[in-house]
This record gives sequence, C-alpha cells and structure tokens, in this order.
Amino acid sequence: MTRKPRRGSALSHRLTRLRSPGDSGYGQGVREEAEAPARNIALDCGWGRLLFTQTFDRYADLLEALREEALDARDIAFHVRDPHVLLAQAPLEIFLDPSHTFRLDLSTYRAGGRRPRGVTIRRLASETDAAGINAVYASCGMIQVREDFFAGERDNRPVTYFVAQDDATGQIIGTVTGIDHQRLFDDPERGASLWCLAVHPQARQPGIGEGLVRTLAEHYQARGIAYVDLSVLHDNEKAIGLYEKLGFRRVPLFAVKRKNAINEKFFAQPVEGYQSLNPYARLIVDEALRRGIHVEVTDAEGGFFRLIHGGRTIHCRESLSDLTSSVAMSICDDKAVTRRFAEATGLSVPQQLSADASADEKRAFLEAHGKLVVKPARGEQGRGISVGISTMDALDAAIRQARQVSDRVLLEACFEGEDLRLVVIDYKLVAAAVRRPPRVVGDGRSPIRKLIEQQSRRRAAATGGESRIPVDAETKRCLAEQQLDLEMILEEGREITVRKAANLHTGGTIHDVTATVHPDLVDAACRVAKAIKIPVVGIDFMVRDPAEPDYVFIEANERPGLANHEPQPTAEAFVDLLFPGSRYPVVR
Repeated sequence: MTRKPRRGSALSHRLTRLRSPGDSGYGQGVREEAEAPARNIALDCGWGRLLFTQTFDRYADLLEALREEALDARDIAFHVRDPHVLLAQAPLEIFLDPSHTFRLDLSTYRAGGRRPRGVTIRRLASETDAAGINAVYASCGMIQVREDFFAGERDNRPVTYFVAQDDATGQIIGTVTGIDHQRLFDDPERGASLWCLAVHPQARQPGIGEGLVRTLAEHYQARGIAYVDLSVLHDNEKAIGLYEKLGFRRVPLFAVKRKNAINEKFFAQPVEGYQSLNPYARLIVDEALRRGIHVEVTDAEGGFFRLIHGGRTIHCRESLSDLTSSVAMSICDDKAVTRRFAEATGLSVPQQLSADASADEKRAFLEAHGKLVVKPARGEQGRGISVGISTMDALDAAIRQARQVSDRVLLEACFEGEDLRLVVIDYKLVAAAVRRPPRVVGDGRSPIRKLIEQQSRRRAAATGGESRIPVDAETKRCLAEQQLDLEMILEEGREITVRKAANLHTGGTIHDVTATVHPDLVDAACRVAKAIKIPVVGIDFMVRDPAEPDYVFIEANERPGLANHEPQPTAEAFVDLLFPGSRYPVVR
C-alpha cells in the first residue's frame, strides 16, 4: 500500500513487546526488549509503528500503545476485527481509517505474469539502494527514513524490502516492503502483509507496481506463507484495480489510527471544496491545516482559497498571494518586460526579437543563432512554446501556434542545455530542480502514439491530472526531426524525446538539485526576485550543468507550482512567509 504521512523524524526500526498492566512501569510508555515476543507486538517502521491487533488480548492495552505514538509519526493498528468496540472506548482519540483490507490467498495465486521491461526487481542490497528508496518515498509524499535504518534492516528476518531499478540509469524507481507475521510473532495463520508500495511518478516503464507486488507474493509463496494482506484507501481506484487483477479480495479487517495533525483530513470536518482543489493548492492548504490555520476555499476550480490566523487574512491562488503586488505580477506576466528587468539587474539574457519583425529580420536572426525558441509573450504552463526551431517553415508554423495563446510572440536564441527552476520564497532559495522533456521507451510492439498515451496517463495519475503529453504539432515536429512519426513501432529499449519543451504541464519531469546547485545561480535568482520585488517566484534558467555558474535567464513565474519539489519544504516556507507566527518545530 502507498502511505503518505507527513515528513518527520525517522525512528529506529525495532520490535518491542509493550508491557501489560501487571508489569512494573505500565502506563509510563516503558518498553521491554524481547527476543521472541508473541504478544502486544509493535513494529517500528520509521514513519510510525504497526500495531498488530491480533497479538493484543485487550483493547485497553492497544489503546495505551496507540497513546505512545511518537511526535510527527503515524501509527497504525492493523487487523482490527471489531472496530466499533475499539472506537467506543476512546472516540475522541482514535478513528476508523477509511481504507479497505485486501488479502491474496497464496495457495491459489498463480505466479508469473508480466514483468516490466528495462527494470530489475531485487532485494535491498546497499546504502545506495536505501538512498534510492528515500528518493522514491519523497517523490510520493511519504516520510523518509535514515539510511542507516535500512542498513540495519537487511538482517531483520521478518521484514523484506524489494526495489525496482532502472536498467538504463541505475536509478531506484520503485519499492515495496513485506512483513512476515510468522517470523515476527509466530502467527498461527502463517500470514504476511504488504506495506509502502511506491513507484516514482516519473518512472517511464509501465507495470512496475505490478512487478513489485508479484515479486513479494512469490517470495512469500515460496516460503510457505498462507496469505498476504494490505490496506488501501477506499477511493484509490487505480491501486484497487491492480490488486483485484492479481487476485486480492476484500476481507472484514480494519485499521485504526490516532487523531493527530497528520491524519486530520480523514476524521475532521472537511474543508468545503477541498477535493476539487488541484495538487498545487492542496499542498498549501494541507500545511495550513496542520498548523491550525483556518481555510476557506473561495473558488476550487481556479485554485483560490483564503487563510485566516490570529486576525490576519490572506487570499491565495495556489502560491500567488496578496503579498505579491499587482506591479510585480504584471512584470512576470509579460516575458519581454521580465527579460528587461533581468538584464537591468545584470543577469545573462538571450537575444530576443519580436515575431512582428520583417521576414528578412527573422531570417537573419535565425541564421545568426541556428536554432530559436518561439513563445507567446504572455502565457503559462508551456502552452504555445516551440524549442529548437531551425528552418523558416518551422518558424512560421511555430509563430502561428504561439499566436493562438498570445497576440504578441517572441523569438529567442536557443541555449542548449537543461531547464533549471529555482523557487525563491522571501528572497531565499527553497528548492532547485532540473526539468526535462517527456520521453518514452519502446517495447518492440507498440506504436509511438500508444507509448505517448500510456506515459501521459501515468503522468496525469502522478500529478492529479496536472501533467499530460499533448499530441500536437510540436510533438509531431519533435518526432520528425528524429525521422519518426506517431505510427512507427519503437524498438525495445530505445528511448526518445517526444517534446523539446520541459514544462511539467506538457509531460516534463523534474529532478531535485537543491543540494548541488551553484551559488552563482542562487545569487542571480534572488537578485532578480528582489529587483521585481516579488516574495514568491519561480526563476527559470537554461544551464549546461546546475553545478556550474553559466546560465541564461528565461523567465520568472509569479505562481510556481510548489508541489513539484519534494522533498524540499516549499509549502512550509510559503506558510512561514504568510504567517510567521505559525511556525512550529519539526523534528527531522
């Protein structure tokens, strides 16, 4: 199952037996290590503990265990058979998790099935694997755990970690955790459970989640385990569809959790309109709710909401707030004006020409630079942008496409390199990430059109519908430059770029480089933010290497998508700016 607890402290992973009422120290949160515990089992998983309800003789003991939940953690009481009885004992402290429990009967499970091409699924083996698992967790909004935690767990017999590794890049792109109940507490039913199934949302290959689940199921089947259970949110239709396809069936077992800030959205009165917000607005609203800030959604479709705290009210549209002036917004809105501000600040800017220039001027500009970028003077989300234009015919077509977005169109010298986004909040860098164009990998059977459609569906699912790959003139032009078209079958393992623009809304992917970005790039981004006098902004550079100082300024975005930069604390920094008095200590 995929869990999304808030980031926080990573606790050591150990097995403990919680003391019973007859033990000395009961009620004081004291634990006693046991070599072969059989009752009152709590397994610390780093993001919280799993309390196996079938090992507790009394619900009173289970409640005491839940009350020992660590700060910034989310414990789960699993396998609750009579939730109504448990809830009645502490209705103000605990709630019934809105998840279904599914079970795979391994006596009837048929091994085999499809395995993802270009991916190797294997056991956790190194510190590098641990870092890769953390990167996958971060990309899915899950809590990260210490790398030494994983190193110690390689010898933990009840717990098994599998990873999916991209054969081409060596990157860890998926993971799943299994817990052997028989080894953990001598389970008479010989059961096991599946936890933390996670696939990087930017993984290119299909079928990674299915491959991980099958690998874990076959691992336990070979060891004589009777069944594998898992818990999944009731509305996660995609995951439920996968599990049912593999033979999982619902069973009448439940999960109970404590009422804490992390779980608030599952038990508190919902914010009206919350479910209709996009991921960029929802990320900020979630952070505000954790701090006790009142939220009013004023227009869910547009991403508008009002935050109220301590007599202060601020209206927002995603990361755009009342703190951004109309003048600053108008500067960012016009790319030609933004470029002039950047140039006046001393930043390196590309040469630019209006598309209204004469044909001779445009031809000379193209000949001087070899390749051009064509973009609307006003617009967002990558609409109407064409990259790498090298002929007059392509230039005329790109200008017509850009004019569908804005009457004014700009031509710029094309700087070869990578697209770098720097998020600056309160004139300090919060996140830096390289954005890359959408790519697909051939399977030897499917036409490129189908590969694009599959990848587009995965990007949409991973971003709440915010990222899709359009099949338009720009896509066809990009393929034609590679002597390809939409109906051609791409050979197995061949990877191609299907659009040159790296914008996330048109299927691009994002890769965090905050720890390695060059200080000169950070300084340039902060300087232009101060020149525009905009407190929250996304500054875009083209760079050959984010670790090197060379760059060309591209544009400034007054409403950067903060949800694209996990694991960096973008939402926390944004709410800190709006309500500095709401800051709270977070254990990391």
